[in-house]
Amino acid sequence: MQKREQNKSSGGGGGASQPPAKRGRPFGSGGNSAAAAAASTADTAAPSTLLGPSLHVHSSFADQNNKRIVLALQSGLKSELTWALNTLTLLSFKEKDDMRKDATPLAKIPGLLDALLSVIDDWRDIALPKEHVKAPRVRTLGANLVVTGFGNEYEALGSNGNVPHPGLGSGTQEALVLSAVTKLRASSEWCHDEDGLFNLDEEGRAERQQCAVAASNIIRNFSFMPENEVIMAQHRHCLETVFQCIEDYVSEDEELVTNSLETLVNLAPLLDLGIFSSSKPSYIKITGKRAVQAIIGMLGSVVKTWHCAAAELLGRLVINPDNEPFLLPFVPQIHKRLVDLMSLPSVDAQTVHGAQAAAVGALYNLAEVNMDCRLKLASERWAIDRLLKVIKQPHPVPEVCRKAAMILESLVSEPQNRALLLAYENAFAEIVFSDARYSDTFARILYEVTSRPNHKVAAARGVWGM
Repeated sequence: MQKREQNKSSGGGGGASQPPAKRGRPFGSGGNSAAAAAASTADTAAPSTLLGPSLHVHSSFADQNNKRIVLALQSGLKSELTWALNTLTLLSFKEKDDMRKDATPLAKIPGLLDALLSVIDDWRDIALPKEHVKAPRVRTLGANLVVTGFGNEYEALGSNGNVPHPGLGSGTQEALVLSAVTKLRASSEWCHDEDGLFNLDEEGRAERQQCAVAASNIIRNFSFMPENEVIMAQHRHCLETVFQCIEDYVSEDEELVTNSLETLVNLAPLLDLGIFSSSKPSYIKITGKRAVQAIIGMLGSVVKTWHCAAAELLGRLVINPDNEPFLLPFVPQIHKRLVDLMSLPSVDAQTVHGAQAAAVGALYNLAEVNMDCRLKLASERWAIDRLLKVIKQPHPVPEVCRKAAMILESLVSEPQNRALLLAYENAFAEIVFSDARYSDTFARILYEVTSRPNHKVAAARGVWGM
């Protein structure tokens, strides 16, 4: 466990001495043209060089506009919601070498994270297929508004497009507008299936979906900042929302799923799945078991980049011993899929190497958990062959090869595994004499395999390759 404790203290998977690198960067952060566009748009609010990443905004801007942003997100109005999402997207934008100070952390902008999550939750609520049965829910967001601005609601107001404002016209005129909007909503088939403010036409649903994706991208950007990690990792509503998004990856928007998965990977070293059974208020009934099943589902998805992210997420979650009770029941399924990832068929070498690195990193941490994990991994078909393949190819990152060798050393430490590993005696000896980087490790493996065989059959397996 010494090696695993070192991993935990470093905050990352695979025994690295430094905290794990964040996966990627916010979309568009690689081009100077995008940075110039973001800076020119933000000039009206504050100097672009002073706007911090994530929820780190310049103090003068935050003092004047943080409440307005939260209220705009909560209003339900298309124009206000669009302004708030665009503003937060710019504020969460960061160039690679951009150094920023004078910032306001997430905890000092109350209600902002919950307001963003409500945008995603509203979309998730109306995005359910018709055949799903939902419990009745009271919806009050925008209940007092005549028109929200989403979809084709303005068509009900006449061809001139004049929108009477409450309090400025007569009560009769206001009642007529409400009646026209109600009739328009009644003409849509959605009103027969759902009740409430969010009975939208197809155009309105598409706009709501875009807002949810934008909100998820902002939350993803927030997770890149170390100052926000603790707050977000202990925010039950945030974790429930992102886990629900990846749980429904089959029917959900791909960008929304990707953003949710990236957020979890960034927060993984601080995540405790026990939060779903804690006394903190719950908005979505997600359990620790469902969360792990959602990650395993991502391992079996058709999107290859999700495979790597899900493997890396598992490798980081297992570093925390408090997550073991949730992960151990699924170890056989996890092992099988991670072993498959080490030989992912693809014409893209970069994808293959990324999948191998993620799988080896996760198996490296899982092998350190307990004896049962080591026994099940050694018994997994092709596991030892593919670990050797990573070393012999070799993988372009030496650290991945080193971890693969140390996994084999962990496996041979269990007496029950020595008979299985003895069949690879010739392959181990070849690496000892051909690769000086791993000769010491495989020399120790050979010593354990050959010096203390469990029974006579083990020696025969080593000689005849049984």
